[in-house]
Amino acid sequence: MGRLFGTDGVRGVANTELTGELAFQLGRAGAYVLASETHHRPRLLVGKDTRRSGDMLEKAIVAGICSAGAEAVLAGFIPTPAIAYLVRKYGFDAGVVISASHNPAEFNGIKFFNSEGYKLSDELEERIEAIILDKAEEVPSPVGGDVGTISVLETATEDYVDFATGTVNCDLKGLKIAIDCANGAVFRAAPMAIRKLGAELLVINDTPDGLNINANCGSTHIENLKKFTVENKCDVGLAFDGDADRVLAVDENGELVDGDKIMSIIGLSMKNKGQLKHDTIVATVMSNLGFDIMGRENGITILKTSVGDRYVLEKMLEGDYILGGEQSGHIIIRTCNTTGDGLVTALQLLQVIKESGRKLSELASVMDIYPQVLRNARVDNSKKYNYLEDPVIAEECRRLEEAFKGEGRVLIRPSGTEPLVRVMIEGRNQGYITSKAEELVRLIEERLS
Repeated sequence: MGRLFGTDGVRGVANTELTGELAFQLGRAGAYVLASETHHRPRLLVGKDTRRSGDMLEKAIVAGICSAGAEAVLAGFIPTPAIAYLVRKYGFDAGVVISASHNPAEFNGIKFFNSEGYKLSDELEERIEAIILDKAEEVPSPVGGDVGTISVLETATEDYVDFATGTVNCDLKGLKIAIDCANGAVFRAAPMAIRKLGAELLVINDTPDGLNINANCGSTHIENLKKFTVENKCDVGLAFDGDADRVLAVDENGELVDGDKIMSIIGLSMKNKGQLKHDTIVATVMSNLGFDIMGRENGITILKTSVGDRYVLEKMLEGDYILGGEQSGHIIIRTCNTTGDGLVTALQLLQVIKESGRKLSELASVMDIYPQVLRNARVDNSKKYNYLEDPVIAEECRRLEEAFKGEGRVLIRPSGTEPLVRVMIEGRNQGYITSKAEELVRLIEERLS
């Protein structure tokens, strides 16, 4: 992670950590770097989620873009993946999203997409940081007719809905669907798309007030949707996060269908149609062991990356794979979009339900969720990476893995921000894995404190 950019853009509490001044500098430096290869007036598309601070940050970013001589085109309230799509559709030089995704309302963030709809490389982020923090390059300040301008893309939401609905080949008539919009960026687009496809639709949390985004709603608080789906006898419930780059589902019985299960359902459907390239799905090390077993039983290779959608996408591009994602519901379908897209993923899942004529609970039963225990070992911060070299810890992990005989696993990783080593153990027996996780935590604390 860089000095300003984290794993997903620049994030912080709006107006203290992520200030208007910083937003202006990001807009100015970002416009300069991302458009430096063009021989025309650069155009950047700017979208935001529904946080109150979005207005303030939008104005500051736009001022920065214009001060660098570029045109800022406003898309308004719109999901993150819509910006990735619209940048490509209209040939923008870059896209900017003002959002803190699933975080509470007081946070906000700024992330960029390049002209191909991909998040920026580390090198470009570092160049933007160097301009802002080190004055490494001088950004020109044009005058007169060379100062940038502002316009509005009035059709942004309709364009995105047309695109998303165009990724499926059937209507959704006969399905009763509940959706939780998280009072976020998808509050217009998701209902519009699902109604357009003919489903009976019930919507909750679609009245954003600037402060209620992700507040006890959406994919990070799915309890209300579980209850709502069952009470209203819906076939499926769908929960988005604040910027709608992820989605989780609930079956007709109110049971969670997480990202691993959604990828299993969509991946199997693709494989049966001969559409799953290399019969491979890319996931992260945090995916449930049941996902690996589902793959083994169905002739699908599951490749693992570090946690984070950028690592998933890197692996997908490297091997030309088309389906990948995370347990959290952040799923990338490369035949549709260049980034995680909650609405597109939801529609692909609904298409499988409609085409198969099966209930979501039945489709989701292709994968068993193995119990998972997470514990933290508190260690000396300077030693938290030493678990890799410690022979006693390594031997205990090897012994545990051997005892599981392919039906359990041990994953240890240091916290990026705290003096902790995180221990995760999966297996069939909840009591057994809990006791083993606690034993391993004690051993790590003894060895690394």
